Amino acid sequence: MRSRIKPIIGLLAAPLPILAFAVNPAFAAQPATQSPTALRGDVVTAVDHSVRTGDVAAGQRISVAVSLAQRDTAGLDTFLAQVTDPQSVSYKHYLTVDQFASRFGAAPETVAKVSAYLASQGLQVGEVTANRLTIEASGTAAQVQRAFGTTLATYRDGKDGHGYFANTAAPVLPADIAAVVTDVAGLNDYAAYTHHSVKAAPDAAAAPTAKPKAPTGLNPTQARSAYNLTSTINAGYNGSGATVALLEFSGFKQSNVTTYDSYYGLHPSTPAVVNAGGGTTDLSGEDEVELDIEVVQALAPGAAIKVYEAPNSDAGETAVYAKLVSDNVPVISISWGIDEAGETASNRVAVDADLKEAAAQGQSVFAASGDSGSDDAGNGGTSVDFPAADPYVTGAGGTTLTLGSGGAWSKETAWSGSGGGVSSYFSTPSYQSAVNTTGHRSVPDVAADANPSSGWAVYSGGAWATFGGTSAAAPNWAAFAAVYNSEAKAKGKPSFGFANGTIYTLASSSSYGTAFHDVKTGSNGAYSAGTGYDKVTGWGSYNGANFLKAELG
Repeated sequence: MRSRIKPIIGLLAAPLPILAFAVNPAFAAQPATQSPTALRGDVVTAVDHSVRTGDVAAGQRISVAVSLAQRDTAGLDTFLAQVTDPQSVSYKHYLTVDQFASRFGAAPETVAKVSAYLASQGLQVGEVTANRLTIEASGTAAQVQRAFGTTLATYRDGKDGHGYFANTAAPVLPADIAAVVTDVAGLNDYAAYTHHSVKAAPDAAAAPTAKPKAPTGLNPTQARSAYNLTSTINAGYNGSGATVALLEFSGFKQSNVTTYDSYYGLHPSTPAVVNAGGGTTDLSGEDEVELDIEVVQALAPGAAIKVYEAPNSDAGETAVYAKLVSDNVPVISISWGIDEAGETASNRVAVDADLKEAAAQGQSVFAASGDSGSDDAGNGGTSVDFPAADPYVTGAGGTTLTLGSGGAWSKETAWSGSGGGVSSYFSTPSYQSAVNTTGHRSVPDVAADANPSSGWAVYSGGAWATFGGTSAAAPNWAAFAAVYNSEAKAKGKPSFGFANGTIYTLASSSSYGTAFHDVKTGSNGAYSAGTGYDKVTGWGSYNGANFLKAELG
């Protein structure tokens, strides 16, 4: 599984605690008698181009995350249509986590039944997320293989030679258990996501102990001017009281972020790390994480930042999305992704369920659309990136930004690497029907500067460098949503909420020409930018103060 990504009145409740369901020993001891049923689409695609090298040791500890099906999906679809409809009395009246769990999460008896089955197979049942849709469990490889009716083998990847373990066939469960389980994550440790930062060569003269000199690249002052946020931030709407979550499969070094803040005279709060699925000690993607943090701090210095760190695996993916929605963080930025076909079908269903919940709860989710233009899979065809392609995510494409006199916005053209096109798995969402007749979801929805030639000055790895990629566009939009939320709160208005509902409604109004920078030139390979919505830059970038005036007055 490979990525090509670079570096609605809101009723938001306080995050609910993770719940633990006790397993009735009598129930747990009873064997399942139903005929076995396989979960389709739950074998990592890398197995097809790998060499099997052996079996996983029977005593090796394995952690899994079992995803449960939502209840009343038709009712959830109806609710989402109403909560995103400006003409509905339910517009922007979102659900809290406990409200969502009560209406659409798995029933308590379902959670108990699945937990009991896992315990009966010798697994240690762990936490259940607050939305009642994910159960964590662990055991030896032998116990996991027995519980899920599959074999765990070791492999050597035929493309890059790295080793990993994976299930050889789809997991098999008793029919009554399989009927309520959508995914079993953790049966492999194949690195699901890789970031692909676009950066210029670092300044060799800069060192952690030396006074750094920033290279050419967007600094906080220029970025605020370019996207018309200077007056808004000077008025005190700087993200204060808002929270932005960054989804990461790597750790970072606070010392690099501190150097950035000190150089530019920023005084944000220190980012808080939140571990999901056990967290991670991997630092291979630290430049990606530090890019995300520094972009948000540049544009929304008053916002609180939570860095959600998870292992780079399907189990880590399941755990981090489940935690983000269970914590109900108002704004989420994602700079890691994978071409749609690389995501297993069961994982895609599980993640989509969490993203659907995020929309129902009014969480604004922005994801980089990819840096390989219209060919995200890199196979010579057209393809798009996940999770940006999910209808409940706002895909952020890329532009080349040109500054004018005094650092003001002069123009933007489409960046050739901007991921965009048509999904192969998701239908056209209702909010996009007026501009999309393909029958399938189009990506991206919006865009912002992503060309490394006009990219961001970032301090990472003890040196300054200029970063581009759509992974700079996603946190840019997330920072703007935080600024929006701080002004909305001060004025007693609804928060940004489900981002595509807000964006498409405004973009389809008479305010489009002033609230957005419409990007009309450039292409990403198969598609070209043009007037209004397009498959390279979506609706374009935001014109901060004008966007806020149109929405908040």
